[in-house]
Amino acid sequence: MRGPMTDRGLFLGRFQPMHLGHLAVLQRLARQHDEVLVGIGSANVSHTRMNPFTGGERVEMVHEALREAGVSNALVLPIPDIGRNTLWVSHVESLVPRFRVLYTNNPLPARLFRERGHEVAPAPFHEREVYSGTRIREMMTEGDEWMDLLPPAVVRVLRECKGVQRLRDVATPDGAVEGFDPTV
Repeated sequence: MRGPMTDRGLFLGRFQPMHLGHLAVLQRLARQHDEVLVGIGSANVSHTRMNPFTGGERVEMVHEALREAGVSNALVLPIPDIGRNTLWVSHVESLVPRFRVLYTNNPLPARLFRERGHEVAPAPFHEREVYSGTRIREMMTEGDEWMDLLPPAVVRVLRECKGVQRLRDVATPDGAVEGFDPTV
């Protein structure tokens, strides 16, 4: 006979990059659950303006930031896109341990998970007007001050992977690296 399921919360995000707002939410969820699952969405997408960092880099960012913050009850898991909404929840379920509740503020995943019978709760945003991945990527591209918006561990990962330069390279109007012709 199986015992009771570990109380797990699943938080999905792209973490492009992970910022202090994400960290505050994950710390809060880690206090509320036996374990918090951190799903790195679009893990198979990188080197674009919206998704400049690889799934592995983002796993490292989140893992190192949580370790540095003393959060020991989190599991970071890459979740690649499959491009089929009707199959996506089954795909996620196949990649993560069983969980009690999904935390998201995105209406599409909320609807898809509810349709499959999952409990869904809003993610407890932390200073959303300050901590926005889109805004932080813009600041990185434009040379504005951004490092104080990220955990120190994430800044280190970005330095090691030359993430700011990559972001600037892919931030051309069409989202492609200048001078790169994929048809050649």
